[in-house]
Amino acid sequence: MTLIVCSLWVYDRYFKSIHVLEYKPSYYHEVSLKDQLNRRVEAYGSSVKTDFVEVADRAMASVVYITSSRNVSDSRYKDELRVEKGSGVIISPDGDIVTNYHVIADADFIKITLEDKREYTAEVVGTDEATDLALLKIEAKSLPFQRFANSDSLRVGEWILAIGNPFGLQSTVTAGIVSAKARNIDVIDQNDIESFIQTDAVINPGSSGGALVSADGGLMGIYSAILSKSGNYEGLSFAIPGNLARKVVVDIKEFGAVQRGKIGVSISDVDAAISARMDLPFIKGIYINSINLNSAAADAGLKKNDVITEVGDHEINSSSEFYEALNRYRPGDIVAVKYFRRSRSYTTKITLRNYLNTTDYITVRNDKILRDIGIEIRDLNSIEKTRIKSDGVIIVSVTKGSMIDNTNMEPGFIVEHFNDIKIKNTKEFISLLKNTKEEITLRGFYERYPDVYPYTFDMSN
Repeated sequence: MTLIVCSLWVYDRYFKSIHVLEYKPSYYHEVSLKDQLNRRVEAYGSSVKTDFVEVADRAMASVVYITSSRNVSDSRYKDELRVEKGSGVIISPDGDIVTNYHVIADADFIKITLEDKREYTAEVVGTDEATDLALLKIEAKSLPFQRFANSDSLRVGEWILAIGNPFGLQSTVTAGIVSAKARNIDVIDQNDIESFIQTDAVINPGSSGGALVSADGGLMGIYSAILSKSGNYEGLSFAIPGNLARKVVVDIKEFGAVQRGKIGVSISDVDAAISARMDLPFIKGIYINSINLNSAAADAGLKKNDVITEVGDHEINSSSEFYEALNRYRPGDIVAVKYFRRSRSYTTKITLRNYLNTTDYITVRNDKILRDIGIEIRDLNSIEKTRIKSDGVIIVSVTKGSMIDNTNMEPGFIVEHFNDIKIKNTKEFISLLKNTKEEITLRGFYERYPDVYPYTFDMSN
């Protein structure tokens, strides 16, 4: 016992740095064993608050349970009703809800159940498959909601909460820490958008679309994935950063689709070999393998073999961080980029462009009703409107075997008239399509073939 007490005294006197209550360790020999044990807990317990009752109580009220369903008929399944269950977060008092795209993909019906058991039918405002996000809307007022906080402020090792509905168990709260940031785990087809916050909070099927909440109650992300061999939680959970999710939501509300700025480069992560070859004083950043001709990067003076280390005010350590930073901007935005060339540091400003290499806001729409007939559409950009002297929408893609494919329409067709109505943009086109349950004729032309072509299909079937 004397040896134990002396050891505790030495540790407490010279090594302990965190106190909950101050006391004199030399009194240990004068108190009972029970008091010694109690004081030992006080002395060596964490000073960080780990009671999340108030935070969880506030956050749970804004997390909803989502049930989406769709009818499927094919050669293997006969009129099967497929149901997907997940979570979502209310982000406005009038019913805006953010969730994962995969939770509601191709849904015919979406039911929202609030934490207080009220139920609503949701409409899809817009989706972004590239980030696995979707924005829903329910008709309600004065709802409990959360605002996105600054997810850049999260630090590895920080306490967080995960709130969702695993296995249909509503309003489930788990706790963990931030394990890593800017993770790319190749679960999304367009994986250049992946830059997950990795945590060890327990999530399971049904938690998708749930909230990642900081210890002070900030909405820091939307849970999207786990890495697992069994299909259930095995220690790794991943959330879409709140700063990226906020930008996606704002774009969907304003433009109907996400506006992404691009610079026109092919990149790879800087490794030890690249760092040594380029005589860099570090092993970080992204290495430019090639630059597209007449791209934003080329016009800004960037060259092959340059190493980018900062985009805006974001330090870049990997390609995941590069794409996350870039995807916070829109075409036309001017962004400062720091780079190294032959071991010397430079800074340039780049005017970002869209995938058509212009600064227009381009909205490629693939709403469910468009997928049902088999097309993607977008607005004409300013250059195209000037060149062809017309408004309208352009067919971006046609799904093989679809209703539109059966009309022999091809990508590149410019739609000017919906039946006898002159249309200007994708918003008008989709609105007419949703409200027409009869035969439809789309009239327009191909830029390389100026004759008028009519394509007819029947929405009453």
